[in-house]
Amino acid sequence: MQELGITLWEGLTARQSNDGPPRGRCYVMRTRLNRQHLEFSPQRIRLTFTKMTWRPQYRSSKFRHVFGKAATKENCYDGVPITRSVQDNSFCAVNPYFVAVITECAGGGAFLVIPIHHTGKVDPHFPRVCGHRGNVLDVKWDPFDDFCIASCSEDSTVKIWDIPQQGLLKDLTVPRKELQGHSRRVALVEWHPTASNVLFSTAYDYKVMVWNLDTADQVIKNPVRTICLHTDVVLSMSFNTDGSRLATSCKDKKIRVIDPRTGLLLQEGSSKSHKASKVLYLGNMKMLLSTGSSRWNQRQMALWDQEDLSVPLLEEDLDGSSGALFPFYDSDTHMLYLAGKGDGNIRYYEISPEKPYVQFLTEYRSAFPQKGMGVMPKRGLDVRTCEVFRFYRLVTTKSLIEPLSMIVPRRSESYQEDIYPMTAGNEPAMTAEEWFTGLDKGPVLVSLNPSSKPSARTPAKSLSNTPSTKLGVSTGTQLPRASLNREAKPSSEDNCWTLESNGCNVLSSPPKTEGELLRVFYQQQEEIRRLQEQLNQKDVRIKQLELEIRNVRNSLVAP
Repeated sequence: MQELGITLWEGLTARQSNDGPPRGRCYVMRTRLNRQHLEFSPQRIRLTFTKMTWRPQYRSSKFRHVFGKAATKENCYDGVPITRSVQDNSFCAVNPYFVAVITECAGGGAFLVIPIHHTGKVDPHFPRVCGHRGNVLDVKWDPFDDFCIASCSEDSTVKIWDIPQQGLLKDLTVPRKELQGHSRRVALVEWHPTASNVLFSTAYDYKVMVWNLDTADQVIKNPVRTICLHTDVVLSMSFNTDGSRLATSCKDKKIRVIDPRTGLLLQEGSSKSHKASKVLYLGNMKMLLSTGSSRWNQRQMALWDQEDLSVPLLEEDLDGSSGALFPFYDSDTHMLYLAGKGDGNIRYYEISPEKPYVQFLTEYRSAFPQKGMGVMPKRGLDVRTCEVFRFYRLVTTKSLIEPLSMIVPRRSESYQEDIYPMTAGNEPAMTAEEWFTGLDKGPVLVSLNPSSKPSARTPAKSLSNTPSTKLGVSTGTQLPRASLNREAKPSSEDNCWTLESNGCNVLSSPPKTEGELLRVFYQQQEEIRRLQEQLNQKDVRIKQLELEIRNVRNSLVAP
């Protein structure tokens, strides 16, 4: 029987016969493929065939074996005074150039903006953005400008900051714009996903305000639109793919779908068995996901049809912890990540448009809990290592920002096109004026293939390829390899040091202080970025000319 792959079960009751008493025990044999059932007794053997069906034990998925790889200690950001605020926010924002994290400070609010490659020990006197009079509660990078960031604070204002390309050399206290409209502390800010210079903010005055930053005024006191539909504090905001719908979750446990342009309420839903705290649009799935708690205070996630919020499609209890659950969704891979505040683990799932909708994959576990986390945009990932997602975990117990890469294991080192479809780039689909007049457009998609059209900005380097040679100062920042091609050497003739970059002397005397050494380092970085920008612009021009030539040829061939 073992050779035939047959399993034997012994019946608990005797098999009844029509012509007499029971004839002993009944046995049932079933094949592994569930195709045949064989029943027999000591007197008689009967073979029956059932309907042939094939049900695989495991669901096929290319992301089943995704694993989390934490960065080594030298590739983390150490010594960061992370805020002790109890607000249920991420406290961190990331783009391919900088990591912004809200810090703890006295006499107002501040946050750090650390260049993405400056890992290691962070100087306690590292320059900060410190123009708020109250604690900073949220920060978000402009998706179309890697050097522009928005922040909101307990001082009831929202401020827009311009970050120098070489990073901060001194404290930044003067913003580019200041938005004054809320009457109480501002809790959240969100950029529009496809229109440039459109910002949304919500505060403890229960209002959601829409701002147009495409103006010359430095201080804006009147928002374009004020949405007054909520009866309590708004806990989260999420846009659909083209930004035509805004979903919010409120402290009154209700989920609302709003037209962000007019402020009209389109859908409202709640469930007695689910108390929603965070809500998230699931890309083009036409579904909403919310995280919160059940009536028995179990942490729970729920799936909703975006056109019908009367009853959730799915409710699933997770655990009995009390920390807020932060959902993150990757619309390219259809993967959902759930990270709990105060947890050391991150669960990830795969979302499908058909039942059972949510398929659990596995989870990443760490011994150190996270207070919040930032997410790197897709254009900043390392495609050579098959990295599909990257978190920046805020570990308060160690004052550490730990990068965590989610990797699909592949043997080939070539570009894996099946896990990197076209994704949203850093170019806006329309202007603020076009969006306010009623136009809706999806994001401008770009390819992550390094051999395809080059992006306008240089993507972030791989964490594993971060240079290990560090600057000999207390900041622990790292020099790029390009700046280490020629080291500073003393001259035997005039006893001076020269630091050469592209054949030009930057210094005629050795740096005597730590500040001078940092200034030279930042100057070299700025020069490298400038040359990279020029090279990228020329590559883009070449691609444009090739496209024009192709169009001309096609027009000549067409009848």
